[in-house]
Amino acid sequence: MDLRMFDRLRRSASAVEVDHVESFAQGRISRREFVTRGSVLGLSVPFMGAVIAACGSDAADAPSTTAVKAATSAAAASSTAAATTAAAPTTAAAGGVKPGGTLKVANQKPSGPVDPVAMDNLGAYTVVTIPFEYLCGPGEGAALAPMLALSWKPDATGKVWTFKLRENVKWHDGTPFSSADVVATLDRLAGAGLKASIAAGGSKAIDANTVEITLLAADGQFPYLVSNWNPQTVITPVAFVLGTTVDKKPSGTGPFKLVKYDANTGASFERNDAWWGGKPILDKVELIFSDTPATQITGLLGGAVDAIVQFPVIGGDAVFAAADKFNVEGIRGASHRQLWMNTREGNFADKRTRQAIALGLDRPKILETVLKGKGDLGNDHPIAPVYDFFDKTQPQRTRDVAKAKQLLADSGKAGLKFTLHAPTLQEIGKTAEVVQGQLKELGLDITLNVESTDTFYDQWCKTYKPICDGGQEIGLVDYGNRATPDVYLVKAYATGEWNSAHFVNEPFNAAVKDYQAALDTAGRATAIKKIQAIASDEVPYAVPYFVNSLTAYSKKVTGIKQTGLGHYYLGKAGFLA
Repeated sequence: MDLRMFDRLRRSASAVEVDHVESFAQGRISRREFVTRGSVLGLSVPFMGAVIAACGSDAADAPSTTAVKAATSAAAASSTAAATTAAAPTTAAAGGVKPGGTLKVANQKPSGPVDPVAMDNLGAYTVVTIPFEYLCGPGEGAALAPMLALSWKPDATGKVWTFKLRENVKWHDGTPFSSADVVATLDRLAGAGLKASIAAGGSKAIDANTVEITLLAADGQFPYLVSNWNPQTVITPVAFVLGTTVDKKPSGTGPFKLVKYDANTGASFERNDAWWGGKPILDKVELIFSDTPATQITGLLGGAVDAIVQFPVIGGDAVFAAADKFNVEGIRGASHRQLWMNTREGNFADKRTRQAIALGLDRPKILETVLKGKGDLGNDHPIAPVYDFFDKTQPQRTRDVAKAKQLLADSGKAGLKFTLHAPTLQEIGKTAEVVQGQLKELGLDITLNVESTDTFYDQWCKTYKPICDGGQEIGLVDYGNRATPDVYLVKAYATGEWNSAHFVNEPFNAAVKDYQAALDTAGRATAIKKIQAIASDEVPYAVPYFVNSLTAYSKKVTGIKQTGLGHYYLGKAGFLA
């Protein structure tokens, strides 16, 4: 270790930053976690690179070096975007990418009106995040990178965050983007109840390009919650009104402008020549909607579309087999399915009944049958094994039919009959069939209702304000990939907005608050250990597996970036010459 360099860097850091640097220097966290967590705290890429250099390297941690280099490149590209605007198409052509063309993308049909604040499904996310952007964008892996915000930093408590905004950004209608738009957006989110840590009036513009956000409580993960990992936080213009759909007010700041939208067939976008990230290579992007994975896959194989945002393993064999025609990318992340059970009333109010359901699941067989191993086993909580603070010491729940039957008898639910609800989305219908067969061995009589996403989400939650309510007592619902579990923990378990299980548990909620407030690795790990234990014991949601998010696109296409959450970033995408 270069002690002189390390001490110099340490002296220039805040108390929060020093704790993070010391954790890395003492070997308590990996380089990957150092870079990822550093990006959340707002540490600059040069600073993190200098710390890594001062601490030296080791072969066992070498892959993280790639992440640092990639993050460095991303940050450099973001900070010099204005200078490269005019040169972008020429550079692309010189590199073997031809300017122009229309990219056609198969996308899940949105399940309802595309409201950027209230949207809750894969189809809507893609539509919104092509023209609209976030304060923070996707970096390498789970790291964050500048988007509409160039930098951010917490105070010593983690309760006040300051964001420096990108200058010379314009909305698609030509009006300037400023801090007033950000403050108005955050006030709308607070008013809609979608971000519990933001109070209406808690954000203020320091100047045209600086916003200070005071949270209701300390939140060491806050930048994630104003990034692509929390889709409802896209920045909208100051005059935007809650309840407005993007087809009515389509003016964003992104690389493509929405010019046509049909809820049944698709959406069309044209290039935004004034995009801050440089003139996009493509002329147009077209989303082709479908509610059936097989239809989307057929379109890709037949050449009707150039890419598919997400596709399931089942039915996707032909895509995998055509390795000479398509690039297939998989993200091992936190995307998962929740088997919700109403804890408040009805057949599943007794914890023993829910535990019996969980014990009746043969998770390895489900994983192999519906995902062919492309995922991770779930343990009835939303903390994925890819998270650095995942508690590996928790025993994995395994199938125990005899114990499950005894729990059903003890709770008076032996021979229970019910309907299991699920959407026609990726592999979920097949998962419902497998679950039905496995639980039949417990003596349960289950009817399946697998239906279009147009109507399914009313079975999940008929109302969302002030809480999720009016839905069915049990069913399977999808949750997309997130870099941290905050959205799962807050919306599905704590605040009630997506809490279809109606789960209320004060020790659990207290652990979530401890997790969010923690600015250090040890504090987050301690809280997560409690969260995993309580969720697995109470089982408001059985989580059988975490699924790798798969996307595919023609080998004639380059520059696509996906997040596993329905975001398809196409500002640098184009067709090979």
